[in-house]
Amino acid sequence: MRSSMILILILLTLLIAWTAWHFWLILPAPAWGKWLFTALYLLSFLVIIPHFAFGDRMPLFLATATYEIGTSWMIFFLYAIIIFAVLVAGRVLKLIPASFLRDSLPGSITVLATIGALLVGGYFHYHHKYRQEIDITTDKPIEKPLTIVLASDLHVGYHNRKAELKRWVDLINSEAPDLVLFAGDIVDGSLRPVMEGNYADEFRKLKAPAFACLGNHEYIGGEEGSEAFYKLAGITLLRDSSAVVSGIRIAGRDDKSNPRRIPVADLLPSSPLFTLLLDHQPSNLQEAESAGVDFQFSGHTHHGQIWPGNWLTDMMFEKAYGHHQRGATRYYITSGLGIWGGKFRIGTRSEYVVLKLHN
Repeated sequence: MRSSMILILILLTLLIAWTAWHFWLILPAPAWGKWLFTALYLLSFLVIIPHFAFGDRMPLFLATATYEIGTSWMIFFLYAIIIFAVLVAGRVLKLIPASFLRDSLPGSITVLATIGALLVGGYFHYHHKYRQEIDITTDKPIEKPLTIVLASDLHVGYHNRKAELKRWVDLINSEAPDLVLFAGDIVDGSLRPVMEGNYADEFRKLKAPAFACLGNHEYIGGEEGSEAFYKLAGITLLRDSSAVVSGIRIAGRDDKSNPRRIPVADLLPSSPLFTLLLDHQPSNLQEAESAGVDFQFSGHTHHGQIWPGNWLTDMMFEKAYGHHQRGATRYYITSGLGIWGGKFRIGTRSEYVVLKLHN
């Protein structure tokens, strides 16, 4: 594990140096201008280090700023790698003149305008929340037709703050749901901003009973503190447990971060009720099928957040996003309502799910 981390840090350092060098070459500026851009480029990356090291001890505004700048830089950096790789390949293949990459105004505009357009478009796209409706007809007995709002990966905290959470709660309430279910990662990691900002107040405005399972970020922030926050927020936390509500069984599996979590088959008693499973990470989907789960809702993948991250998650998971079915068990893996890091959606979307369940 340690050797892998060292290799990743070496690779990251080389890529940062490589992109910084190409910015230096392409910018048509005097030496002081190149040095200024390089310093700002590197500083935008470096601010994330003190945030992760002691962000919870910084003034709240400073912790927020370092988080947003540092994580947004990561997206800028990714697209800088991709664009410079394409341009260098084009130069090698003699499709692009060498002058386009050296002290070049057209080259600089191409690189910076492309990245800028992607980030601006991705920012506005992130703030648009898509409504995904699912209609399920069941032969199992239910008390009445149900409207269930499902969401995952809100990641509230330093970047998705209380005003944004209020907008999300209003969206959920506008559906007049019978139940609200969260599939983990409500909290981004640190509990400090949500506790100091009384984010629990907004969750208590939900106009339907709310249930949730833990995600890996609740473990990052500390599952005991997260559990206390859920209680303040009026959200019933299901940790390897289930509850019967409105004639259906809702089961919440503990996150994969807990190596001692129980198998799905042991979590669910034999029952004629419709069973809905919340499991944050969509791993080992065959467990729900074998246990006779009717519907599983998961998140975690964010569908990669930004292209080409969605290509990677599609390779990593049996199903990284959308509808899925194994036998009689149906699944929906959501890309999430919120996001981790920089607020950009490129090639993916932010969404909440409205499940219509009826006979």
